[in-house]
Amino acid sequence: MIGFAEDATVNGAVNVESWVETIESCRSVAAQLINADATEIAFMKNTTQGILIAANGIDWRAGDNVVTTAVEFPANVYPWWSLKERYGVETRMVPEREGRIYLEDIVAALDERTRVVTISHVEFASGFRNDIKAIGEMCRERDIWFVVDAIQSLGAIEVDVKSSHVDILAADGHKWLLAPEGAAIFYCANDKLERLINTNVGWASVVNPREFLDYDLTQKPDATRFEEGSYNSIGLYGLKAAIELLLEIGISNIENHILELTAGLIKGLDSKGYRVITPQSDSERAGIVVFESDQHTPAELYALLNERNIITAERGSGVRVSPHFYNTESEITDLLEVLP
Repeated sequence: MIGFAEDATVNGAVNVESWVETIESCRSVAAQLINADATEIAFMKNTTQGILIAANGIDWRAGDNVVTTAVEFPANVYPWWSLKERYGVETRMVPEREGRIYLEDIVAALDERTRVVTISHVEFASGFRNDIKAIGEMCRERDIWFVVDAIQSLGAIEVDVKSSHVDILAADGHKWLLAPEGAAIFYCANDKLERLINTNVGWASVVNPREFLDYDLTQKPDATRFEEGSYNSIGLYGLKAAIELLLEIGISNIENHILELTAGLIKGLDSKGYRVITPQSDSERAGIVVFESDQHTPAELYALLNERNIITAERGSGVRVSPHFYNTESEITDLLEVLP
């Protein structure tokens, strides 16, 4: 990113062709990360933009409904809620039970007018890992769009959009991907591309974007049609470098290490009398562990840890800890020792 900034500062846009090559290389590694084709990847400014493209691009009819959960991050709530006023689309929110979202509760919320199931791969406030393969198979059988917010899973655990039958996926780079804000991945399955209305057609969406006065509204034949204008080039330089680092280490290696760290954390929290909200089985969690205390508020615990340079987050009634591959067992031990 520093190299790009220096180039742009000294040379302006003289080297724009090399910028484009780097961005296309970023597209290829992003596709590799989620087992997609490069033609199915577009770049966004954040997760929300990707979800908005999905929410606004479906051919809605009054009386249709969307099924999501009652514990989603607002980025995966408000775009769907806004459809009610414009199209009469209902959003059905499946409640969490025991820190989990149960597949049978999702199924119970469906009917013949359900057009979309949209869910976070990993829930931000509990750390619960949804079984997107099972949900995707259910959606495929019923011809329901399956939209996944993957910001809390990409870079931490393996994600395979093909085996999970994901139609649309969105994830910004600034969480587990270790990239800057403003550089997000958007995936649209090739077999759904023509069914998704592009409501943000811009100069870069068409087949001849560089022929500025030869107006032609024919859209590009792949997911890049959703890239309406100029790129956040410096951000994509960072995203490319980050994904390459993660792939070099290996997502399976990262996932195994994270699960080992969080298993040790959960065991230690249990032994100190804290209540762990995050489910404890490996298949039901990823990198997030949320815990509560009967004696201390989340703000008190956050401040205590922060004073020791142990960075956590307050989430609802608990504290969220999110170790990544670069964290160590000794750091988990340090955190546990600081907690009263």
